Amino acid sequence: MTTEVRYHMLRPAQIVARRRECPVAYIPLGTLEWHGPQNPVGADTLQAEGLAILSAQKGGGLVFPPLYYGENRLEALMEANAEDRDMIAKGMDLPPENFGADRQPFSVMEQALNYQRLLLHILAEVETLGFKVGVLVAGHYPLIDHARAAVLLFNKREYSRRFGLLGWACVDYLMVRDRYPNAGDHAGGWETSHCMALHPQTVDLAALPPRGEKYVGIGWYAIDPHDSNPQLGRETMEYAAEKIVGEVKRRLDNRDHYTSHGLSLGEGPSQSPRSVG
Repeated sequence: MTTEVRYHMLRPAQIVARRRECPVAYIPLGTLEWHGPQNPVGADTLQAEGLAILSAQKGGGLVFPPLYYGENRLEALMEANAEDRDMIAKGMDLPPENFGADRQPFSVMEQALNYQRLLLHILAEVETLGFKVGVLVAGHYPLIDHARAAVLLFNKREYSRRFGLLGWACVDYLMVRDRYPNAGDHAGGWETSHCMALHPQTVDLAALPPRGEKYVGIGWYAIDPHDSNPQLGRETMEYAAEKIVGEVKRRLDNRDHYTSHGLSLGEGPSQSPRSVG
């Protein structure tokens, strides 16, 4: 039986036991966004949650409920900014103006700041629940910058630096570029393979137009979505999880190093004081 690592699915005694063994919390971040006609609109969040669960199963810790909401709906969003956004809206049977600024109560900057406050609030909540490392796992690629900014701010809090939670943020494609230099895409073979590995019932490659025809709302670099396969999805996510677990362990073992000014986002074995001597 697979070990249950989702925080919200466990009883208090189970949470305490697992937290004492490894006081790490993973918080998956995503969105609701067009990912081609073949993928679910929750693809980003499902990938972040899947990677977080895999990391917790490999290295310990618990996974908090994924965040589907709250990110900027005016920038870095296919429905709002893609060149073929009108075709995306048509595929959703919605008018394109639904994704315009006049339909939003907050400006671009207000939305960005609101999301930062939300991430800081989540990290503080996780800290009060007794965790020592909190990992924001971004599934929607633009969110990695927001997550890193939130981590930098949170890690500057005096209480957190001295006694509380150490934050870190990651995204799958940046973790694995040493082995997969062309990692990452939008609804191409990379992300579609992940969805096939995690939730095969949600993917329908037959919904794609014939190979060679124009895709709507899909951006791929190395792997055509028609070539998606669950084996690639499992393989790449396994490797990303291994890299994440390594970063988490270094933070647990060398906490003081990462609370020093300018070092909280450092990644790789060379960032460990044991490595640099």
